[in-house]
Amino acid sequence: MTFFKNICIFAAMLTAPFMNAQDWPNLEKYRSANEQIDTTAQEERVVFMGNSITEGWAGQDPDFFTTNNYIGRGISGQTTPQMLLRFRPDVINLKPAVVVFLAGTNDIAGNTGPMTVEQIAGNIFSMAELARAHDIKVVISSVLPVYKYPWSPEIEPVEKIAQLNTMLKDYAGKNNMVYLDYFPATANEQQGFKKEYTEDGVHPTLAGYKVLEPLVKEAINRALNQ
Repeated sequence: MTFFKNICIFAAMLTAPFMNAQDWPNLEKYRSANEQIDTTAQEERVVFMGNSITEGWAGQDPDFFTTNNYIGRGISGQTTPQMLLRFRPDVINLKPAVVVFLAGTNDIAGNTGPMTVEQIAGNIFSMAELARAHDIKVVISSVLPVYKYPWSPEIEPVEKIAQLNTMLKDYAGKNNMVYLDYFPATANEQQGFKKEYTEDGVHPTLAGYKVLEPLVKEAINRALNQ
């Protein structure tokens, strides 16, 4: 029995990369949910595009999304090139009034390989420009503070996060898009995540999300009023 179990585990390890390669951006994750959204209804819906932080947000505080007509489209572990590939089905086709980006930390952590800060920013810029081309208002969020990634402890992210956030802020300002800076409310003296709002130094707890919520609501309202 143990031998058979080990064979099954080994087979799963071998096939996992090929399965992932078949749907690298994970287009299937929200396919069914997207089909259930009535895009003909004249609603000011908002889509949140991101990674596990966004996915966890919708999971930990679903009422915040349902009561505000917000739609969570976060996928755990994702990087910006994956988001760019799924941007049309998961955002554009849903015809939102606003899209909120919270992305880039997994790129810095190297989840899908090495990436420069310029490449990360470029992917976010591309999504923002696709949104604008479809009359979708844009909120670009700062990457949340991280001092160390538990799964990539060799990476020192503080400086790269600061560089990326500066690029995102400058781009938003030059293009009349809303920049949402989470750092004043969430960063500690080391430019990591305040301990009272996270358990692993990367992902917010419910208490952390409660800090983010009024900030993102205000940013969305600013975008709608532009």
